[in-house]
Amino acid sequence: MKKRAPVILLSISILLTIIGVFSGGPGDVFKKAINLCLSCIGIG
Repeated sequence: MKKRAPVILLSISILLTIIGVFSGGPGDVFKKAINLCLSCIGIG
């Protein structure tokens, strides 16, 4: 069981990453990052 646990966790994390990418997650994070950066420098 000890040798299979990392493989199972890696498989689950890859699956959740793929689901997040296809659901538009990176776009949302990018928009929030832009807004945060603009507010830090005083433009937004």
